[in-house]
Amino acid sequence: MASDGNNREKTRDPVQRSPCASGSENPYLRIFKSNVYVRNHDRSLEFYVGQLGFCVLADSRFEFGRWIAIAPPDGSAILALIAPRRGSENYRLIGRPTHIAFIAEDVNATYELWRSRGVKFVQPPQPQLWGGTFATFQDIDGNTFELLGSDEMSREIEAQRREASDRVEQERRVAQELEIAKQVQARLFPQGAPALKTLDYAGVCIQARHVGGDYYDFLSLGPTELGLLIGDISGKGIAAALLMANLQANLRSQLAIARQQPQLFLKTVNQIFFDNTVESAYSTIFFAEYCDESQKLRYANCGHLAGLLLRAGGALEELHSTGTVLGLFRNWDGHTGECQLAPGDTLALYTDGVTEASDAKGEEFGQRGLIESLRHNASLDAKATVDAVLREIQQYSAGEQADDITLIVARCKGKRKPGKKKRAR
Repeated sequence: MASDGNNREKTRDPVQRSPCASGSENPYLRIFKSNVYVRNHDRSLEFYVGQLGFCVLADSRFEFGRWIAIAPPDGSAILALIAPRRGSENYRLIGRPTHIAFIAEDVNATYELWRSRGVKFVQPPQPQLWGGTFATFQDIDGNTFELLGSDEMSREIEAQRREASDRVEQERRVAQELEIAKQVQARLFPQGAPALKTLDYAGVCIQARHVGGDYYDFLSLGPTELGLLIGDISGKGIAAALLMANLQANLRSQLAIARQQPQLFLKTVNQIFFDNTVESAYSTIFFAEYCDESQKLRYANCGHLAGLLLRAGGALEELHSTGTVLGLFRNWDGHTGECQLAPGDTLALYTDGVTEASDAKGEEFGQRGLIESLRHNASLDAKATVDAVLREIQQYSAGEQADDITLIVARCKGKRKPGKKKRAR
């Protein structure tokens, strides 16, 4: 490397020291285990567990024989106890130095404790020239181990212990805060359901995490008017939950205009949501207004999954999108749709956690699975139908729930509207 007169040429340290860090360049790595060869597993467990105070992490049987993993109380190291066949090459390693060393915060205290339990020490703790204390002991097969410590090591152990304790405390606080957030969010879901003569309805939200971005609500719009609402916020976790709370507050604050002017209601909510959130924040919404007297359903689908209307006679109608999502654009553009319900008709509103639930092969429950489940449970009331569909989804799914599952089922139970009389010819 060239250098000028004022600067010396840079020299490279022959030993490159890299920090212990995880990431794409330094993925997590730790020593898994060290083998200790013994004659009898059960007798060795009496020594390591009963006398040294170790714990058993695994005790399994494989084609090659029994395999036991043990660890000291802090669990930072694992010893694998292996009983090799008599006469094998590994069998000859029993009773030899293992070259495995244990570090103790207080070597003398550990020595006294283990010796009182019958542990055989070849060499008691002795000061060393390097400033530490060193001892050796044997297990029941004569395998030799080292026990060592020093003031510097003790300080390091104490620092690690404090760090571990702080980490545990931080995790506890995070878990506690998440539990509080879960309870707070649970209060945002409907705490009651306005009674209607001609409509039986129920809903549920099962979050994949402590909190989530799915939302459903039952809104009283007057003595004979009910609002059914379901939404799916962009994102997941705490961020989505905060957006959900923001949207819920906006929706409820504008209820006064929802019944008379549903389009203005959605335009206003959209603008408030747009102004109060970051650029990428948005929500799909399905809002339906049901009239108890006329049994009419007026709805707006703001970029949400199609509502399913299963007619009592078996026909299926899909209530597709009528407008843009909320919060992504300053001005909401959309219209409302309308349909007449009759006794036995069932309306289902849902989020993608229902249809995208997957089995072990990766096949989704899908809209077809939801429709079949609704038809299969058509004789039940709304609450029982919701519970039955939820059970089928959970039985169908494999592994951990990947997304929030939210479902509303509403079944018309009113009187059939009289048809027009035919004119006499």
